[in-house]
Amino acid sequence: MKFLDLAKVYIRSGAGGNGAVSFRREKYIEYGGPDGGNGGRGGDVVVEAVEGLNTLIDFRYQQHFFAKNGQGGMSRQRTGKDGDDIVLKVPVGTEVLDEDQETVLADLTEVGQVVTLAKGGNGGFGNLHFTSSTNRAPRRANPGQAGVDRTIWLRLKLIADVGLLGLPNAGKSTFLAATSNARPKIADYPFTTLVPNLGVVGVDGKEFVVADIPGLIEGASEGRGIGDRFLGHVERCGALLHLVDGTSADVVADWRTVITELEAYGGGLNDKPRLTVLNKTDALTDDDAAAQQQALSKACGTKVMSMSGVSGDGVTEVLRALHRMIRPDEAPEEGDGPWSPV
Repeated sequence: MKFLDLAKVYIRSGAGGNGAVSFRREKYIEYGGPDGGNGGRGGDVVVEAVEGLNTLIDFRYQQHFFAKNGQGGMSRQRTGKDGDDIVLKVPVGTEVLDEDQETVLADLTEVGQVVTLAKGGNGGFGNLHFTSSTNRAPRRANPGQAGVDRTIWLRLKLIADVGLLGLPNAGKSTFLAATSNARPKIADYPFTTLVPNLGVVGVDGKEFVVADIPGLIEGASEGRGIGDRFLGHVERCGALLHLVDGTSADVVADWRTVITELEAYGGGLNDKPRLTVLNKTDALTDDDAAAQQQALSKACGTKVMSMSGVSGDGVTEVLRALHRMIRPDEAPEEGDGPWSPV
């Protein structure tokens, strides 16, 4: 299934049915009087968060969603049938934006959450409604209320506990594949990852969800490379894991490039708890790894951990540190057990 996280959709709620002008005319019944019924109500357009979806690809092939109109009123005091609602089923984590792509109309973060985007028009009154003591035979009825036309944007932000950050080929996909049952594409060229991937990671009997997004490069906030369009998927994360390639000639420059793009993007990402890890230590000597780690720690101003996603060295400690960051009340004790894919 292809991944799509942004879709433009056109919606229209149903119009209300017109009221009826009718009089009862039956043989042998005197003074039948008005009996025109009211029109039915138009259908609503609603959006619902459902399980089993992790992409908006369905909205690439259908962009127009129109609810049914209400039925007009009828004689014999019969009210028209209400129009059927139309439901847009979206993945959990979907934001509904107005046409300007800035105003948030709804944020669906729980399964079963339902939000009405466009209400159907009310049905018009039939002439029976206008009967009074001074007007026994009204000949007027109201038209139904028109439906609402809107253009909206659906934007998916994956819900994960930890978001993976780093330059292309920093080892993010390798880490996700080694610690979970996710199978992202892994290769020795940049931008192997083109769409976000989710994986459930286990450590010491505890589980959390990790999101891997395409790598950032310098100028991503200005549209270079794949750009920063996928950073929205880590906005909901409780913590960020920043992987730095230990085999790089300048690990500090690599680290600073990603941090600069986070600051340019905004969204509070730069303020989230962040764990910086020197990756690919299996390709370094102990002295080189220590030197790279020390230089990176000095630039960050915080402790920097080291690991190898290929050999598994240091992965357990990194997973435990992440778990302590996102769920400090459930933090496992050191030495409780090794990490394991779930």
